[in-house]
Amino acid sequence: MSSSDNRKQWTFNDLEGWLNAQRITEIECLVPDLTGVARGKILPRSKFTEDRGMRLPESIIGLTVTGNWPDDERLETLIADTDRDMNLVPDPSTARVVPWATDPTAQVIHDCYFKDGAPVDYAPRTVLKNVLKLYAARGWAPVVAPELEFYLVDKNTDPDQPLRPPIGRSGRAETSRQHYSIDAVNEFDPLFEDIYDYCDAMDLDVDTLIHEVGAGQMEINFLHGDPLDLADRVFFFKRTIREAAMRHNMFATFMAKPMAGEPGSAMHVHQSVVDIKTGRNVFSNPDGGPSDLFLHYIGGLQKYIPHVMAFFAPYVNSYRRLVANTAAPTNVEWGSDNRTVGIRVPNSGPENRRMENRVIGADANPYVALAASLACGYLGMVNAIAPLPEMTGNAYATPHATPLPQSLSESVRLLDEVPEIEAILGKRFCGIYKAVKMSEYAEFMKVISPWEREHLLLHV
Repeated sequence: MSSSDNRKQWTFNDLEGWLNAQRITEIECLVPDLTGVARGKILPRSKFTEDRGMRLPESIIGLTVTGNWPDDERLETLIADTDRDMNLVPDPSTARVVPWATDPTAQVIHDCYFKDGAPVDYAPRTVLKNVLKLYAARGWAPVVAPELEFYLVDKNTDPDQPLRPPIGRSGRAETSRQHYSIDAVNEFDPLFEDIYDYCDAMDLDVDTLIHEVGAGQMEINFLHGDPLDLADRVFFFKRTIREAAMRHNMFATFMAKPMAGEPGSAMHVHQSVVDIKTGRNVFSNPDGGPSDLFLHYIGGLQKYIPHVMAFFAPYVNSYRRLVANTAAPTNVEWGSDNRTVGIRVPNSGPENRRMENRVIGADANPYVALAASLACGYLGMVNAIAPLPEMTGNAYATPHATPLPQSLSESVRLLDEVPEIEAILGKRFCGIYKAVKMSEYAEFMKVISPWEREHLLLHV
């Protein structure tokens, strides 16, 4: 059992004891917003008390990725126009040191509550917690294991210039595909030594590191566990990687498609469900074969993934990743040990039977993406949704494969068609999320790209 498992029942007194033992002098009080950005306040240790009653305006959770409040008349019925305060309450189990800080510093994720004590219903952690409560009411506990891809790139301070792979120890940048190359990873040994040191200090329980297909593209796998805990770990990990990369004069990016001509980055999530009382994997029958719940979970994913794509692919850039023959999914087919489908079933024994959602992008908010994926599977199980026949061949080459949406605007529109998803994730959450995404899309459409100037300026 990891130390983070021991923290799950921590009280504020336990947290204070830990802060004192670490000789912490400063606290970063963090709140993940809808885009996954860390909002919050920094306090001196002496000001971090249980009865402080720290507050932030409710609107900070629903900002666009550009930091604006969405301009959408639908919000008038979803959120108070007084921009009321919400109370922040620390979750002691999330306390981590900030290993790169000069002074002894801790970071603690906070949950958001209204004045009457009710949770802020569209806060990402609240949304995920609500989905987990539905599972618990059925006697189930979902288990997840994210695999997070990202790119290391040369420092880029001019957004008009394309990104380039960084210079490694050899003094050269990668110019060819280095899939699973150990030597290519070793090019960045000093960086990865810092990353592993940071992750150990923060108890993030990362598992394996590999070099992915793209130039400068890496992947970190997390050990399986509780979805809320894993979402917190991914949230912390993104901060950690960016900080470590900057200290080595490069950037780390979780953009879904940062470089033209290179593969995109995903957050593949392995998912299973166990019986709370027995600890048994409900996806397997006693004889070791796949259970009906397993097939129905897949059926739920197949039915609803197209409608929740805005949670899995949240930006206009996200859809550039979803291209055939690049190990990225373009469909919601399922298959055993098949990487051409959106829902892959890895080879495993009955006790480890699971499926891998390969649709989610690295740019997705981990709380939102996990909540949406688990909601799809939950609806599949409780409504006994049968899956399509298993895809045994190359889904890219199969004309009848069920496609994914091709744009952010299409994905937001499809979310309107599933009131049962809205009922699970929350009406306010879905409404505010859609307003944020459409505002970001409108901002993007104001930008004229180099391609348009090159090919349309004098030719049309």
